[in-house]
Amino acid sequence: MLIPSIDLMGGKIVQLIQGERKALESDNFFDWIERFRNFPIVQVIDLDAAMGTGSNAAELQRLCCELSCQVGGGLRTSEAVGQVLTWGARKAIIGSSLFGKDGINLVFAQRLAQEFGPERLIFAVDSRGGYVSVKGWTQSTGLRPADAMHMLDPFCSGFLYTHIDTEGTMSGFPTHVLEDLQNATAKKLIVAGGIRSLDEVQHLDTLSIDAVVGMAIYTGLMPV
Repeated sequence: MLIPSIDLMGGKIVQLIQGERKALESDNFFDWIERFRNFPIVQVIDLDAAMGTGSNAAELQRLCCELSCQVGGGLRTSEAVGQVLTWGARKAIIGSSLFGKDGINLVFAQRLAQEFGPERLIFAVDSRGGYVSVKGWTQSTGLRPADAMHMLDPFCSGFLYTHIDTEGTMSGFPTHVLEDLQNATAKKLIVAGGIRSLDEVQHLDTLSIDAVVGMAIYTGLMPV
């Protein structure tokens, strides 16, 4: 399944290359909402909240009202998770708060699962250079993505894996990483990072993997 992405920064829709350099920016929410309205799910990430530099709460609320969304970015407490679900998000995406200096925060993962149910939770396991990266992709944890997924598996409905090294580059998703990820979990696997064509999306679909696409849609390379 193709999942369009909306990344928010400074009240606008943006696309970043490898989570660092801004490549695209738009404040035309109406057109993109209309284009994405018929998709089963749209991924919305508050980049400012993820980086701890601000919030796009008003834009998040609007998108949750207009679209069927899975929402992430800066959801570091159960209250923050509950807030986006109250706004109408179908699922909450949690990343950095699952990882600490001592490794994986299984206590927090279990508490979220007990409070909201695993079916409402997607855990983000984003990789740069082969290791899970957190805090807006600025810090490496030293953990391998497959190891993290295996430990967190009981507490969520699926995993979002973003390959940061190819994110925003439209160079194609590195399929060589998929075997380890699929062996780590039986839950739904959602991947992002460089996907550029419908052929890629369809290939991933044959593996029961959902594809998050941003740059290729916004540049017109992948019409939707």
